[in-house]
Amino acid sequence: MVQGDLELEQLDVKNNILHGELEERICMKQLEGFVQERQENMVSSQEVPLWAEAVSQDEYKQFDSFMANANYTQCEYGNCVYIKQCNDDLTYLLLYVDDMLIAARNMTHIQKCKA
Repeated sequence: MVQGDLELEQLDVKNNILHGELEERICMKQLEGFVQERQENMVSSQEVPLWAEAVSQDEYKQFDSFMANANYTQCEYGNCVYIKQCNDDLTYLLLYVDDMLIAARNMTHIQKCKA
């Protein structure tokens, strides 16, 4: 960012849609046309999430907790913007769906955030 003389780094965030963990267990009926004979009353139980909405909420809670533990403060103007004060410098982390932008005056602060 030119105005603040900030270094920028963009990252792609891996989603946990297939590999994440849910706080709740999901059970669902068999789909019509896929019911197996003599197993009509069986349900499918999922340990991992199947729906982006359920994942997004759980992922966000985990991410928010992680950022708080790393001493980042959530911005009051946007819940996906985090700020960390280190001496006189600020590091900004912006998260949008599966993209992350880190901005700081010093590239060292960006590297620390990535670590």
